[in-house]
Amino acid sequence: MSSTIRILGLGAGDLDQLPVGIYKKIIKQERVFLRTEDHPVVPELKREGVMFKSFDNIYKTYDHFEEVYEHIVKELVEAVTIKGEIVYAVPGHPLVAEATVQRLLALEKNIKVIIEGGQSFLDAMFTSLKIDPIEGFQLVDGMTMDPSSLDLTSHTIVAQVYDQMSASHVKLTLMERFPDDYIVHVVTAAGTAQESVLTVPLYELDRVTALSNLTAVYLAPVKDDTLLYGEFSTLQHVIKTLRGPNGCPWDKKQTHQSLKKYLLEETYEVLDAIDENDDDHLAEELGDVLLQVLLHAQIGEDEGYFNIKDIISILTEKMIRRHPHVFGDKNADNAEEVITNWEEIKQQEKIAKGHKRNISLLDDIPSALPALLKAFKLQKKAAKVGFDWADEAPMWMKLQEEISEWLQALKEGANDEAVEELGDVLFVLVNLARYHEIDPEEALTKTNNKFRRRFNYIEDQLAKDSLRADDVSLQKLDELWEKAKQEERKGE
Repeated sequence: MSSTIRILGLGAGDLDQLPVGIYKKIIKQERVFLRTEDHPVVPELKREGVMFKSFDNIYKTYDHFEEVYEHIVKELVEAVTIKGEIVYAVPGHPLVAEATVQRLLALEKNIKVIIEGGQSFLDAMFTSLKIDPIEGFQLVDGMTMDPSSLDLTSHTIVAQVYDQMSASHVKLTLMERFPDDYIVHVVTAAGTAQESVLTVPLYELDRVTALSNLTAVYLAPVKDDTLLYGEFSTLQHVIKTLRGPNGCPWDKKQTHQSLKKYLLEETYEVLDAIDENDDDHLAEELGDVLLQVLLHAQIGEDEGYFNIKDIISILTEKMIRRHPHVFGDKNADNAEEVITNWEEIKQQEKIAKGHKRNISLLDDIPSALPALLKAFKLQKKAAKVGFDWADEAPMWMKLQEEISEWLQALKEGANDEAVEELGDVLFVLVNLARYHEIDPEEALTKTNNKFRRRFNYIEDQLAKDSLRADDVSLQKLDELWEKAKQEERKGE
């Protein structure tokens, strides 16, 4: 025969608000297990002779709530095993913000758990605040809430704000999504004669003195559109509107093909911002890249092929699949092992997709990459299977050979051959750069930037005399170039 735990909800208010059926069941009990005596109805029930076994002392024994809940459940299980049936009473409704109840329901032992009603504190909160949850509502635990999952456009009630420390934690968490001065309502003992509602800015939440186990915090839906600019859904709506019937003519006519050049331009602007060490500029340029992604996503949705959720889902699944050392049981002690695992997984993915021919290591190097970067990646991939020189001496010999062949082609006036031979020279230089762990693309970018700075210096100096570069001799330009170099050395 199974044992039974009957769980009763004490409601959110005083004795007058306790359902008659719950009241009758409680007063018939010789002894009721009580999660906490900190509830308005408990003193009145005591005066009527109800005996309670409270777990309030357990909260002082442990540092974490999880340990408290585990202890309470363990003690209840021991008690019902001996008695056969017990009554366990909790504040509000047993199925609203009651962790011990969820643990009891999850028991795999031969114990029957019966939930027998009770009014949750939410009804009293809705009444006190005069809000309708059908407009959008979320109840969150202040101790475990994830700020990224909050819906700023819904009514939000935060439970578990019972003292200054918990209020401080809730304040800091909410500040990740709400402005510091956003108005919040601190509601204590909703639905009772002791009910209080304090309105304070968010940054003052932990300064409120009227905090207890009966306290919850309410945040109204955000109405100011500018406060929603940081929400991904707002950006999606903006892009959808721009592509919509009454949107922007330019945005509406774009295609995947027409946007290719903009994605490339924005990517290079991100690289410029990184080189400038300008965080504000980097944030702006990354936003421009994100714009391109969302435009492509909206075009995909408009054409019925894919949408932003598909993009995110594919990416999330790929990141989990390709990081088994994080999300699975594979080991990777350093970055090199991570890369090796990544390449193996990619090869397995290609086989799974049914590739007929032999899979090349070079297949996943994009054909649209800049030539210098592509050369670097081709060599790096080939080196993984040992197709590489062991030291740099042969590379220097190869460089001399390729330069000689280039000069010979130039001497003979063989233009097509000269182009190819110059490519060979550059390819060897990339190999030397890679051997010395130098990114050739980055190296050439630095030289390009250096040339731009020095030439700008020349133009600025000439402009002081109302001159331009084509107004002076090469000798004068060389002199200014040397001065530019000297100025750079002074600034180092």
